[in-house]
Amino acid sequence: MAPAMRPNSGGEGPFPPVDGTSGPELGPRKLIRSSLADLRRDHGLPRNPSSRKSVPPEQTNAEAFYYLKQMQSRTQIVVRLLDGEELRGWIEWYDKDVIKLNRENAPNLVVPKHAIKYLYKEEEERQLRRRKPRA
Repeated sequence: MAPAMRPNSGGEGPFPPVDGTSGPELGPRKLIRSSLADLRRDHGLPRNPSSRKSVPPEQTNAEAFYYLKQMQSRTQIVVRLLDGEELRGWIEWYDKDVIKLNRENAPNLVVPKHAIKYLYKEEEERQLRRRKPRA
């Protein structure tokens, strides 16, 4: 270890006197450094390679939230199937694999989700029709 200069108690400062008389005492040098664990914690670095970013969850519950909201308000929904057919009604209940669509003046249907291309609110279709004549 390289010796470091200690300030003397006489108040002369860290530099030796110019006249060559006794200077400050020399002692072991002490390094002040934070540990690697502190740096990782402070800077958000992972502690070990296995605790890196976790995989996003498979289920976000966004679909469930959407269905529940539409069910509670009995929103009229248009369901477009993979073959191009459109079904109109409101969602009474849903499951992991199917939704039950209630329809007025027609039988209620249980539609498998794998047969659905997309679905949207009937209200959005009306709004789109109103905008087209203006353009």
